[in-house]
Formats: sequence, C-alpha cells, structure tokens
Amino acid sequence: MSANRLARLRATLDRRQPDLRVLLDGVHKPHNVSAILRTCDAVGVYQAHAVVGGGRLDIHRHCAAGAGQWIHTVTHDHVTDAIAAARSDGLCVYAAHASEKAVDFREVDYTAPCAVLMGAELWGVSRVAADQSDGHIVVPMAGLVESLNVSVAAAVILFEAQRQRQAAGCYDTPRLDPDRYRRTLFEWLHPRIAAHCRAQGMDYPALDDDGDPIRSRSTDTA
Repeated sequence: MSANRLARLRATLDRRQPDLRVLLDGVHKPHNVSAILRTCDAVGVYQAHAVVGGGRLDIHRHCAAGAGQWIHTVTHDHVTDAIAAARSDGLCVYAAHASEKAVDFREVDYTAPCAVLMGAELWGVSRVAADQSDGHIVVPMAGLVESLNVSVAAAVILFEAQRQRQAAGCYDTPRLDPDRYRRTLFEWLHPRIAAHCRAQGMDYPALDDDGDPIRSRSTDTA
C-alpha cells in the first residue's frame, strides 16, 4: 500500500458527509445512475439509495469512472422504504419535483441533514414519493426545454449543497463515526478480504500504520 494512496483515501473519507444523501426513485438508465454516483463522489456524499423494484442496479463503468465503488449504495424495492431509511437517520427529504409548492433549489438549507430525491427522467418522481417528501425543489429554466437531464439536475443541486456546506465548514473535520470510518477504509483498501470477512461473519482486522491488515489465521485464507 503506497503512502500516497492511503493518504488520499483518508482525505476523501475525512470529507464524506453522512447526512447528505441521494435517493433515486426509479432512475434505471445505467449512464444516468453512473453519472449521479460520480457526482456523489465529487461532492462528498457517503451514501446513495436506489429504488430498483426487485431488479439489479446497473452502473455504466465508463460514465462512473469507478465512482460506484466509493459510494455506499443501498437498494430498495419501494421508494417508501428509501424515504423511511432517510427519516430514521434524521434526514429531511427534498424531491426534485415541479409542483405548486416547489421552491428554487437554492432556497433549501442543505447544511441540515437532508436527502435529495431524484425521479426517472421521463416520469419524474412517483406520486407516493412526492406526497411523502418534506418539500419539493426545482431548477429554474429560462429556455424552451422544461427540465434538465436527471443526472445534470442532480449535479446542479448537489454542487449547491456542497457550496453551502463548504461555507459552513462541514468539510473541515471528519464527520463519519469512527467505526463507520474504520470499516469503510478497510473496504476501500482491501475489498477481497472485506468480502471474505463478511461471508464468514467476522469483523475486519485492524490496520497498521501503513494501511495493511494485521493478519490472523482467519484472514490468511482470504
């Protein structure tokens, strides 16, 4: 493990925002999912939730540029489960949805714990998602088209969230709890050993100062 790679991964984890989340309500095109995950990585989102309805979340590796492996992604069969998961963690949910009560996306305080909910490009967020959200936001359009591509809209909103959080100092100190930080760093550094440990129901080994696992008999076979 090179010192530069270890330092870069730690610096990235130091800026991850556990209370800024993205929810994808039926966004199924791989290039859109991948582009959104790439933006999540860029702005420090730690976790994304996707509603796939019992299917599989497809990620276009070229569009994602590897970002999928750096974003903890949780899948759900129904959007109500994704919203409930956000609420259980104390997050407000803002749906990108053009309605009578929608406000300019820049009017929202993204420094507070929140999740941005994006719907499928053709249909937008589902009715149940719109009804259960805490608020609706829109990206104002000054041209003839009604809306942006979903991945572009997500990027616009998330970079506004990043701007607000940078001004508030949210990136200045690590915000992940120590155990989540430790486990995520191990998974990033040693994905094969991490998978072996999960399959065996074992905790991850401790890391030495160089980022290498302190081996035991149980991890020597990984």
